[in-house]
Amino acid sequence: MPEGLEFLVPIVGLIALIGGVFGGAWIQQRIQDRRAAGAEMKASRIVGEAERRQKEILLEAKEEAIRLRSQAEGELRDRRNEVQRLERRLIHKEENLDRKLESLERRERSLTNKEKNLDNIRTQLTDLEQQRRQEIEHLSNLTTQEAREVLLSEIEHEVRDEANRKVREIEAELKEDASQRARDILSTAMQRMSSDVISEATVSVVPLPSDDMKGRIIGREGRNIRTLEHLTGVDVIIDDTPDAVTLSTFDPVRREIARVALTKLITDGRIHPARIEDMVEKAQKEVDAAIREAGEEAVVEAGVPGLHPEIVKALGRLKYRYSYGQNQLKHAIESAHIAGMLADELGADANTARRGGLLHDLGKAIDQEVEGTHALIGAEMARRHGVSAAVAHCIEAHHEEVEPNTVEAVISIIADAISGSRPGARRESLEQYIKRLRALEEVANGFQGVDKCYAIQAGREIRIIVKPEDVDDLEALRLAKDISKKIEETLEYPGQIKVTVIREKRAIEYAK
Repeated sequence: MPEGLEFLVPIVGLIALIGGVFGGAWIQQRIQDRRAAGAEMKASRIVGEAERRQKEILLEAKEEAIRLRSQAEGELRDRRNEVQRLERRLIHKEENLDRKLESLERRERSLTNKEKNLDNIRTQLTDLEQQRRQEIEHLSNLTTQEAREVLLSEIEHEVRDEANRKVREIEAELKEDASQRARDILSTAMQRMSSDVISEATVSVVPLPSDDMKGRIIGREGRNIRTLEHLTGVDVIIDDTPDAVTLSTFDPVRREIARVALTKLITDGRIHPARIEDMVEKAQKEVDAAIREAGEEAVVEAGVPGLHPEIVKALGRLKYRYSYGQNQLKHAIESAHIAGMLADELGADANTARRGGLLHDLGKAIDQEVEGTHALIGAEMARRHGVSAAVAHCIEAHHEEVEPNTVEAVISIIADAISGSRPGARRESLEQYIKRLRALEEVANGFQGVDKCYAIQAGREIRIIVKPEDVDDLEALRLAKDISKKIEETLEYPGQIKVTVIREKRAIEYAK
């Protein structure tokens, strides 16, 4: 290469380098200018957006201010109206108060005038009284003190006579009320106790599967029947009664033991003296358990806890004893309930009365073993086993062998009588009870217009159905009154009898 060219090459390269540097700087400047222009535009947009947002916020603030102002003005207007309304009410009340005050002032002036008039009248009356007293003293030649004494003496005499008459009237009314009250209490207690009568069992009948069993019960040469009678103390009657054996004894407990034992022997089929002894022993235990259970149930039912076990056991023995068809254990429970009711009505000791009613026939459980009346035997047994003296007195006095000296003893007597004499309790009174019901229906049937009548509620109510064509509503009322009056005049009955007259008219047609 020529020397001139070699010299130019670096120069050209230097020029190109300088041009490249200046070109790059110019290009960079252009880029920066463009970036600056873009930033200015972005800033302008942000400023514009901010100004626009500021205007919107100012607008919203103005609107909110306008809304709050209008709301405040509305509330102020409402308060102003309320204040005006209250002012009107206050003005109205003030006017009313003024009127009332004026009216009170008028009444006060009127009362003041009346008081002055009364004072004048009182003064005039005092003067007149003084004049009248002077005239009376002048006419009667008596001083005021003497006239007062004469007058008081006459008044005292009249008042004493009137008081004596009043006292006699009150005593008569009290006696009548007491009698009526006693009848009401007794009838209420009787009406609240209404159990069915239980038939008396003097013998027990044991059914047999066949008549062949009779021979097995008798045994060879009668050894089986003799063993049974010897162990139980009952009479075993084997007669022509088909498929049955009769057991008879005065002791109901022994009769029950024999019945249970014989029933077990018949069921088992093996009947011989040794087996009879086993079965009688088992029957004795079963009956003892049944007696104890019956006594405990009676104590719970009567509401009389805390009795000695021997007392409970003796009480359970009454389960197998009857008097005129009435079971003695049920009679004792019923007497306890009635005695409690009467004691509550009369304000007596209900606990003592219930215990006396439950235990009053306790002696009947052992009267075959001990000499004496059952009342005294029962009282002695009760004392021996820790029963209180008040209850023991109720027991010994319930047949008045001992004079009753407490209210509870008298209540026990009454409860015993009510339980034994109420309609249907015993066989003797049952016939009289049926006669009374028939007589009650006969009285009602004797009136004109009666179609049917029924005595219900153990004779405490009679319902009468009349013929509607013969008896109108007014006549039905009159008929009820006439029948009740006729019953009062002709019949004797405890408590009261409700007479109900029913007049029923039915209209029946058929849609075809």
